[in-house]
Amino acid sequence: MTIARVIEGRSPEIIQCTPHDSVRMATSLMSERRIGALPVVEGNTVAGIFSERDLLHSVAREGDIVLHRPVSEVMTTPAITIEPSVTVLSTLSLMTARRIRHLPVVEGDRMIAFISIGDLVKYRIEQVEAEAEQMRDYISMA
Repeated sequence: MTIARVIEGRSPEIIQCTPHDSVRMATSLMSERRIGALPVVEGNTVAGIFSERDLLHSVAREGDIVLHRPVSEVMTTPAITIEPSVTVLSTLSLMTARRIRHLPVVEGDRMIAFISIGDLVKYRIEQVEAEAEQMRDYISMA
């Protein structure tokens, strides 16, 4: 299964921020939406990722003064991205190896989705449960 399958039917809305937004604004948006990361987008291009980890590390280093800085000064860049044709298992492996929990999905230079490791784990669990149900049905018919 590919990432395209995971994101099909999703709302096209992607919660995001710009490199010029303040860390305070991005943090408030993440808190309001109860999400752990935002893609940082300039024009149609993913400039980076701003995550809870970025906030934590920057506040630990500099204190709350960092809240007044632009996201571009604390975000993770360059962003690791994937294309919709990549398999779910390859994506899970990449996220595990790179120790990241969020990935922009891009076609060309345009971001079409933003996925989390939770999205992929949920998708895999649903697949495994469907396969188990098919096996139970097959066995009960035999």
